[in-house]
Amino acid sequence: MEIIQVVGLALIATVLILVIKEQKPMFAFLIAAAAGVVIFMLLIGKIGAVIEVLKRLAEQSGMESIYLKTVLKIIGIAYIAEFGAQIVRDAGQESIASKIELAGKVLILVLAIPIISIIIETVMKLMPV
Repeated sequence: MEIIQVVGLALIATVLILVIKEQKPMFAFLIAAAAGVVIFMLLIGKIGAVIEVLKRLAEQSGMESIYLKTVLKIIGIAYIAEFGAQIVRDAGQESIASKIELAGKVLILVLAIPIISIIIETVMKLMPV
């Protein structure tokens, strides 16, 4: 029941933040950031298990590993960009958070180009000339 740990940690951090925010806003932000990092660390093991299952399925299907690696990189960029943007938003910097999200989207697009081109080539081969 990892969700109980996550929610418990989040509730404790929230109470601490509410108590400290008026006196020391910087400490409140640090508590929020630390809680986010700890929650992320609690989930790392689960993410690793999912990646192993996906690798095994890709090997069994005969899919080239480069495609799985690319998709995993894309997912990683999405999660990290979202995590970073939320932390920056917590600090009250909405414009910087938006820039983080934009950077994540551009990097995802760059990584997706080889996959998109393979899909287009496959569709073109299937179409009658």
